[in-house]
Amino acid sequence: MVEPGQAPEWLYVLPKLNAGLNTVSAACLTTGYVFIRRRQRAKHRVAMLAALGCSALFLISYLTYHLNPTVAMVKFVDPAWLRPYYLGMLATHVVLAVSVVPMALCVLYLALRGRYRAHRRLARVALPIWLYVSVTGVLVYLVLYVVYPQT
Repeated sequence: MVEPGQAPEWLYVLPKLNAGLNTVSAACLTTGYVFIRRRQRAKHRVAMLAALGCSALFLISYLTYHLNPTVAMVKFVDPAWLRPYYLGMLATHVVLAVSVVPMALCVLYLALRGRYRAHRRLARVALPIWLYVSVTGVLVYLVLYVVYPQT
């Protein structure tokens, strides 16, 4: 039995995996946007499904890590001057992340049903939010684990 705060070693790989999945998702979203602007619908579809797949894997990995009772929560403390900016970014990231799943699924549903006008209208809102969440997810990882690792 593992004691609280004594997480198995494999769990500590998940934050890095999550950052990688967010990076790939952001790249797929950007690529998908470029493809649709060039009217390359088949390539757009592949890129957007890849983004959805990466985001789904991210969500599974994120929940596996954060719902595990043996993982200690990382709190941002230092440097103190960066803390309000970090917390502001984190707050917007979390609030917007909650909206990404239903929006992405609705955009996918509309595309699969051939309701392209509604798909396009919702995608114009969903894409920048999804992209923001993916990019800020990487930034949260970099701040917490790479640039200013918290002890």
